[in-house]
Amino acid sequence: MIEMNWFLPTGGDSRDVLPGSHSPARAPSHAYLAQVAQACDGLGFDAVLTPCGTGCEDAWVATASLIPLTRRLKFLVAFRPALLTPTLAAQMASSYQRMSDGRLLVNIVTGAEQAELARFGITEDKETRYERTGEFIEVLRGAWSGAPLTQHRKFFDVVDATTREVPDPVPPIYFGGASDAAERVAAEHVDVYLTWGEPPAMVKPRLDRMRALAASFGRSLRFGIRFHTITRPTGAAAWQTADDILAGIPPAAIAEARADFANTASVGQRRQAELTGGDLSRLEIYPNVWAGMGLVRGGVGTALVGDYETVADRIIEYHELGFDAFIMSGYPHLEEAYWFGEGVMPILRERGFLPPLDNGPAKVFSFR
Repeated sequence: MIEMNWFLPTGGDSRDVLPGSHSPARAPSHAYLAQVAQACDGLGFDAVLTPCGTGCEDAWVATASLIPLTRRLKFLVAFRPALLTPTLAAQMASSYQRMSDGRLLVNIVTGAEQAELARFGITEDKETRYERTGEFIEVLRGAWSGAPLTQHRKFFDVVDATTREVPDPVPPIYFGGASDAAERVAAEHVDVYLTWGEPPAMVKPRLDRMRALAASFGRSLRFGIRFHTITRPTGAAAWQTADDILAGIPPAAIAEARADFANTASVGQRRQAELTGGDLSRLEIYPNVWAGMGLVRGGVGTALVGDYETVADRIIEYHELGFDAFIMSGYPHLEEAYWFGEGVMPILRERGFLPPLDNGPAKVFSFR
């Protein structure tokens, strides 16, 4: 069975990757985020991922405000382990589970561009940050265990770390990173290892490597993958939308983004940038996998583009490679959630890859 998730645009939204005067931006107001969350709740998405960073609304606050407005939707809350203690994070997550009736998933984010880290006063090098993350997760899990944890280590010296109650369920930990240090942390500590969308020939060796690395720690991992999506009743309509998005990206913006990506410290970001090398003539890097978003967008830059059946086929292909969790998104996130949720997800349900909706078919008055 596939876990199908969407993205909550707490950094704002638009019909274009780079909104301009021709495409007004949508602020991440509470009212708009509620629309996206409620749409995902009704469409049957499992959860919504929230990003973290100074360009976004705080993930904990934003998602907590949506708990009473949704019924079954879970919230995959992203946060940086360098910005709070593991016992405090454990307390926040434990409280969140009780306030939401168990609808929290956590996404620990260690990597970031240096400019973003500097805003928070983080000066540690990458290896140190990932080493700290490993210890952080150990204390986090210990505080959730129900038995107070005392541990004297390099980064965290804690005595009787615990929470008011054991969270029910204990939130699974999602985590991504393409560097050697990130892969070691994932193999030893996390539940779901996330990758950005790449062609199967690129992601399969990573899955094989991560399975072997996790096994060396006596563990196993689940795998998740992150894509945008542009899907319509016909492939021609979907690709026309992709062309329209591309037409809205100024060449100067592409050049500026390429320069930024060339200097990135993120292995994953370099991999995304190298998918096309900025060549606009080879943006379909695998059938229905389009790298146009990544010309200017940091993070995941690939989209699944095509008609409903074809996109469903591609998702199943990635699922058969070993990906259980999918995190999808699209511009704008409200409308694309409906295109995907009403077009692709019913096909995946019919084929047995998604559970049936629990609200059944709707009756619509025909005015006859």
